[in-house]
Amino acid sequence: VPMEESPMKADLVVVGLGYVGLPLAQEAVRSGLRVVGYDVAAPTIQGLNAGQSHVDDLSDDDIAEMRAAGFEATDDPTCLAATDAIVICVPTPLREGTTPDLRAIEAASADIGRHLRSGCLVVLESTTYPGTTNDVVRPILEEHSGLVAGTDFHLAFSPERIDPGNPTFGLRNTPKVVGGFTPKDTEVAAAFYERIVDEVVPTVGTREAEMAKLLENTYRHVNIALMNEIAVFSHDLGVDLWESIRAAATKPFGFAAFYPGPGVGGHCIPIDPNYLSHRVRTLGYQFRFVELAQEISNRMPAYVVARVQESLNEVSKPVRGSRVVVLG
Repeated sequence: VPMEESPMKADLVVVGLGYVGLPLAQEAVRSGLRVVGYDVAAPTIQGLNAGQSHVDDLSDDDIAEMRAAGFEATDDPTCLAATDAIVICVPTPLREGTTPDLRAIEAASADIGRHLRSGCLVVLESTTYPGTTNDVVRPILEEHSGLVAGTDFHLAFSPERIDPGNPTFGLRNTPKVVGGFTPKDTEVAAAFYERIVDEVVPTVGTREAEMAKLLENTYRHVNIALMNEIAVFSHDLGVDLWESIRAAATKPFGFAAFYPGPGVGGHCIPIDPNYLSHRVRTLGYQFRFVELAQEISNRMPAYVVARVQESLNEVSKPVRGSRVVVLG
């Protein structure tokens, strides 16, 4: 959808229309904002403009509702020049196992910089290591725009906290952490998100906001690995660990329940702690907890297969030819 067909200036352009960007666009539309979605994937653009969702948390009816309220998707970067706020929600995968891949952030920043206008707010939501907003995004924006962050435009980081499939907590009722390049940038970004979510939590800067996201997922990563390690020897001890966790969880303080599984799943936990571990290694340290957690959880798929083999052997069945159902 070329932007010349859309004469109205947007309140928000969401860059990256995946499982993070699309729910953000939806809540912004519901809040009365005029929203444009920018993505480089033509099939995504075509599907959304035809009223078709490609993420689990939004239905085709949700997209139709957004379209009726004025939402449009485009792969034309000129939309970035006609908006008050731009939020970057592009993927941040790993390259070569444990190395952060920031190419999508860098490309999005260059696109934005080429069209950035004075007074605009730019927020990075993509999960990454502390320092990315200031040291990677800011120089690219400034180089391509000729503008200065904190003076000519506002810059902030606000970690996404999307939990796909969660029926209780969505974007609106999950507190939104915001940290700006300057205190004024924090103030402007917080005011923007207050139009979309119920509670905004300002922090002192972009690095602290970036670290907050990694703390959340590293906490889960390490504790899931702990349960995975305990699960292995609990079986040998004849202990029903699930029952022990249920009992321990009745304590009203000092304990949070985590559960073992065949490794670590989801969009974030297998990846995000590695961003922090990589950053720490550049300082000459080892992040031993994360590396140990990764090692333990990487062993779990093979352990689960071995347990399946044992269970089948008990009923005189081989793995070959058996039908195995995996739940979860």
